[in-house]
Amino acid sequence: MSNTLNSMGFAKPPSQTRVVVAMSGGVDSSVCAALLYEEGYDVVGVTLQLYDYGDATGEAVKSKTCCAGQDIYDARRVAEERGFPHYVLNYESNFREAVIEDFADSYLRGETPIPCVKCNQSVKFRDLLKVAHELGADCMATGHYIQRITDDDGRTYLKRAHDDGKDQSYFLFATTQEQLDFLRFPLGGWAKDVTREHATRLGLMNADKPDSQDICFVPHGDYAKIVKKMRPEAQNPGKIIHMDGREIGDHEGIIHYTIGQRRGIGIGGGVTENNEPLYVVALKPEENQVIVGSKADLARNVLTLKECNWLFEQPDKDTQIAVEVKFRSTMKPTTAKLHISKNGAKIYLDTPQYGISAGQAAVCYINDRVIGGGWITHTGNA
Repeated sequence: MSNTLNSMGFAKPPSQTRVVVAMSGGVDSSVCAALLYEEGYDVVGVTLQLYDYGDATGEAVKSKTCCAGQDIYDARRVAEERGFPHYVLNYESNFREAVIEDFADSYLRGETPIPCVKCNQSVKFRDLLKVAHELGADCMATGHYIQRITDDDGRTYLKRAHDDGKDQSYFLFATTQEQLDFLRFPLGGWAKDVTREHATRLGLMNADKPDSQDICFVPHGDYAKIVKKMRPEAQNPGKIIHMDGREIGDHEGIIHYTIGQRRGIGIGGGVTENNEPLYVVALKPEENQVIVGSKADLARNVLTLKECNWLFEQPDKDTQIAVEVKFRSTMKPTTAKLHISKNGAKIYLDTPQYGISAGQAAVCYINDRVIGGGWITHTGNA
């Protein structure tokens, strides 16, 4: 047998290498599957049906996201046209419990949830990897835009995608080392337009399909409708309180507010002497209060994390590590110091940042390497 590695990193021919491809029905995963099949791999496509042709309220919608309706059909067509096996697995109950229920409860706690990370962390990279192993796969490939690198010692790690505008590393920080050893991301070194070119060359029916924008179970971005349907108590009215302690208005449920929000608070002028804009500074679910103040009141430079996942060899416990951190997927990373403890971690931002909320993920980088991160539980100032 040759010691030359194939493109998936195995010392055997592609025809003897089984690759399970997670197919959402979008152009990225379709190109991933079609290209691997073109290279001669033993490809098996798997699509998870995560909800049944509707949103989380049970109302029918035309799917423009993933994992339901048209998208399942699109994934099946790609497989049928090439002749490789394709399976649709109903994981609605898993998805509802691990992602949708958590999403609703997170808003009730005054947090800002990120269901796409939870989905990767639970259903996709836990349940789907189990299926891939059961199908006898050597590895599982996805259409995510992130790079998987193997260093000289044979250890794998994650690196930001070549295309900064499509980089999905923020959503994949919770990928464990064991999962990473089994995963492959063939598109991570490309720009999106290269993927589109391959889709056209391969004659894929979804070559021009637009990228998903909404959360898959929240069409049109109306997350409050979902939460109110699942948790009626989310509509309980309460008071809007200024940082100085004054009651300045009423609200119809804290789920309508997020940390850093400026528009739509429902408070007119005249609250402050200079009539400066008001921002949502904090949410207090126990008292059912929305706290507002100036932009300066939003500034935070300390983040407390829980449920951390680290993808590097950690130094001594008392060491602070210079990192860059993102607490939103689209933000430019900001410099910080990371201190890892037994129960979690703290991040000390070099420059105070605005609009950071509990429930968001804080993802850390050293240069372009993803070293991991965790879920924000508290924010404060040193």
